[in-house]
Amino acid sequence: MEAAAAGGGGRWCVVTGGRGFAARHLVAMLLRSGEWQVRVADLPPSIVLDRDEEEGILGAALREGRAAYASADLRDKAQVARAFEGAEVVFHMAAPDSSINNFHLHYSVNVEGTKNVIDACIRCKVKRLIYTSSPSVVFDGIHGIFNADESTPYPDKFNDSYSETKADAEKLVMRANGRDGLLTCCIRPSSIFGPGDKLLVPSLAAAARAGKSKYIIGDGSNHYDFTYVENVAYGHVCAEKTLSSEDGAKRAAGKTYFITNMEPIKFWEFMSLILGGLGYERPSIKIPVSVMMPVAHVVEWTYKTFSRYGMGVPQLTPSRIRLLSCNRTFSCSRAKDELGYEPIVSLKDGLKRTIESYPHLQAQNQRSISKASVFLGNGNLAKTVLWEDKKQTMTVLLLLAVIYYHLFTCGYTFITAMSKLFSLTALFLFIHGMLPTNVFGHKIEKLEPTNFHLSQVEAHHIAHSVSSTWNSLVGVLKSLCRGNDWPLFFKVAFSLLVVSILSSMSSQSAFKIGIPLIFIGFKAYEKWEDTIDGLVGDACSVVVRFGPSQKSSSHKLPDN
Repeated sequence: MEAAAAGGGGRWCVVTGGRGFAARHLVAMLLRSGEWQVRVADLPPSIVLDRDEEEGILGAALREGRAAYASADLRDKAQVARAFEGAEVVFHMAAPDSSINNFHLHYSVNVEGTKNVIDACIRCKVKRLIYTSSPSVVFDGIHGIFNADESTPYPDKFNDSYSETKADAEKLVMRANGRDGLLTCCIRPSSIFGPGDKLLVPSLAAAARAGKSKYIIGDGSNHYDFTYVENVAYGHVCAEKTLSSEDGAKRAAGKTYFITNMEPIKFWEFMSLILGGLGYERPSIKIPVSVMMPVAHVVEWTYKTFSRYGMGVPQLTPSRIRLLSCNRTFSCSRAKDELGYEPIVSLKDGLKRTIESYPHLQAQNQRSISKASVFLGNGNLAKTVLWEDKKQTMTVLLLLAVIYYHLFTCGYTFITAMSKLFSLTALFLFIHGMLPTNVFGHKIEKLEPTNFHLSQVEAHHIAHSVSSTWNSLVGVLKSLCRGNDWPLFFKVAFSLLVVSILSSMSSQSAFKIGIPLIFIGFKAYEKWEDTIDGLVGDACSVVVRFGPSQKSSSHKLPDN
């Protein structure tokens, strides 16, 4: 480690949580500046680069010795101290996932881990410590925040354990200022977005594909300060440069700074711009907070009860509902005046770059054939039942109405009804054949005898369709036998229940209910299949996995 720190005689800095979202951008910015050699510190035992990173500045810096990797758990004092050896500056960005409301986890990393960071800085004679805090340290989860500055006090009660422990860590960093020559300051970046984000945009795209992006929680008028990730990195650089000068240290040391794009925007308008840019439906249906909050409490209770069995972290929690429905805007005046911070990328350009960085999440790149159509064979049956060929659908519905009339309404026996139907069909074909090709200006399409001929190719196609359907059913049975596909089980069980109910009815009732149900049901499933699948998945998420819970093994960037 010492050899790496001393290599080339350059100035070394450390970025904790260096494999996190914003931290990666800071590392790249520091390397591009040419002023720093960067040690990336994070939990994994070794660094694994993405292809773009391998070919980019980080990969080159690692090969040239201008960057190094240090495996360090903030909760281990010895590991933290080794990672900081020979460093002049530490950017402390590591934090656990903010969406997990786990006080023990947050306290052990945010508070105890930050204590270890401060102690290691003093032990290793680090000159400057810049801590990545969060605007949530002044948010109580009840009252909105509008253009708040750094004089805003901490609330008596925090929105969640993440915010509370980040505030505790912030106090530790500010109190450490001046200890054995260590200069400190805290950066509070608001709602970070940009390329490389693995939470906001992917979550929005997933929600859109599941049909959940159409909803607005609250009245939709709440404003937010979103911050492009390059601006967040630049804010950290500005803080370090300010602390490095004697006059700047007098101004900024021991203080906190909000960092934003300085362009407040309605929260749901921002979401609409991202979703619209990706080609998805924009949110438009408003749901009152009073309706969502009880549901969120139930979801949170369910997670706390079943997380030990492997249940995933839910997005719908009370703290998230409060975050989505309140104003959260902050003043950057202090950062502008004292750090010389100005956004280097506008909100418009940041959104454009962000959307362009997710081509694989674009709506047009998602599947275009519905599951309902696949289930129906993607042929004439699918076109008829799914109303793709409205003329054909109406013809079939008319024919079914005639069949219903003759079979049930008239009181005929089955043989009598069928003979009458065949008689009517023969009469229709005979009259249709007598008609001229043009009647009062309307073209009459003639039915050719070949329309009723079944070619060898068509026969093979029908046989193939039957065999494919049979094989699909066998595949369903195999999946059921494995006992691990709960959504499929519930769909099969529901389908069999519907069949059971229809079979218990009289033929007339089953025909009268079953036919409309098929046409309406398949069409509804095609239109809202992601929503329906999502609801099925949510309904059985509790029992999808019963394996032991697995704790996260890496620090993640705070979801500010």
